[in-house]
Amino acid sequence: MGSITIRPADTREGTNGKPLKVCLLTYRGNPTCGGQGIYIKRVSRALKDLGHQVDVVSGPPYPDLDEDVPLHQLEGLDLYNPEALFRIPTIKELRSSINVLEWMGVSTGGFPEPLTFGLRAYRFLKDRVGEFDIIHDNQCLAYGLLKIQQLGFPLVATIHHPIMVDREAELESVRWWWKKLKIRRWYSFVGMQTKVSRDLSHFITVSERSGQDVAREFAIPTQRLHVVPNGIETGTFRPLPGVKREENRIITTTSSDVPIKGLRYLLEAVASIARERDIRVTVIGKPRKDKGVEKLMKDLALDRFVEFTGRIEDEEFAQYYARATLAVVPSLYEGFGFPAGEAMACKTPVVSTTGGALPEVVGDAGVLVPPGDSQALAGAIVSLLDDPERRHRLGEAGYRRVHEHFTWKRAAERMVEVYREAMHANGRFLEN
Repeated sequence: MGSITIRPADTREGTNGKPLKVCLLTYRGNPTCGGQGIYIKRVSRALKDLGHQVDVVSGPPYPDLDEDVPLHQLEGLDLYNPEALFRIPTIKELRSSINVLEWMGVSTGGFPEPLTFGLRAYRFLKDRVGEFDIIHDNQCLAYGLLKIQQLGFPLVATIHHPIMVDREAELESVRWWWKKLKIRRWYSFVGMQTKVSRDLSHFITVSERSGQDVAREFAIPTQRLHVVPNGIETGTFRPLPGVKREENRIITTTSSDVPIKGLRYLLEAVASIARERDIRVTVIGKPRKDKGVEKLMKDLALDRFVEFTGRIEDEEFAQYYARATLAVVPSLYEGFGFPAGEAMACKTPVVSTTGGALPEVVGDAGVLVPPGDSQALAGAIVSLLDDPERRHRLGEAGYRRVHEHFTWKRAAERMVEVYREAMHANGRFLEN
């Protein structure tokens, strides 16, 4: 498959310079939901800083946006809210046909949020034709997008990575047929996303590798795909020279404790290392009890070596990275790889797998090992723990790489190029 790059934006008179009115759609956007939540917060800020008008339309849990970015909350049942998990909707709530559809989907083991958010987004936008120059979808890919497109809106969709990769990783992590059936039911929304994607013309993807995989899995022609790498929030993730790094302390992040994040392989590597030295591991996040991490911790006798922080505030991240000897990214696959870039921005040396786009982010500024190989991971960790000079060189190289290649300003500028191209293709021209 050939390279996927952004083609030069159409520069016909009347399209350049004028600020755009951008509507960002995200079916859930809280940063604790993972990379998509980070994406919507940073993209909205960067576009706003370029002078564009930005509105965010989101389902629950809602994004944590800057105060000057308007948020339109599309209320859903929010049945996966851990504080009221799988609650029974009220009679009033079930007067809405979309709510009924959502409740039925959850009740039968599915994940209906993309579908129902798409329908709510269509309802929101159908009376707002002309209010926005471009609609930018954040990997919802629901049937409602096709209806929005029919209203005449130019539309761009971001696909961070093909969700089929997550599905296959989850299927491989279980043995029983009935568990596999449950996983397939949960991921049944993938069929909808595949169908919808074939009727959209402009996509943003966050890495070359992700773009290749998206093109293959969704059967999208490569000329519809534009690679716009994510940025790293260097105001949050930065070196703290006054904080001393501790010896033999590893840090890793897990925004969602799912098999694709590869946490089990890091824990197995740590168990091997702990036989020879006193090592400490800080996991930013918390384990989900239904995913077996707590049992694995017990089986490997890791309780005194590994600590989970739970959710932390943004300003705490730099403190944790500053104290760590090195950061480990054990993921089986990443469409981009925020954890690697964030560690690099803090001058924390990185050991990473080659899963997905991680080599594109890390480059030669870290140690790379095959995904799913705990022995290789252990070897790389020990090698770097024993080589302080190399750790220093990698930390400096990673810092430079982030600041040269992965900024949100650069990402937003490239997104605007794609927006303008989509507007030309749609036939909507801007007036000077």
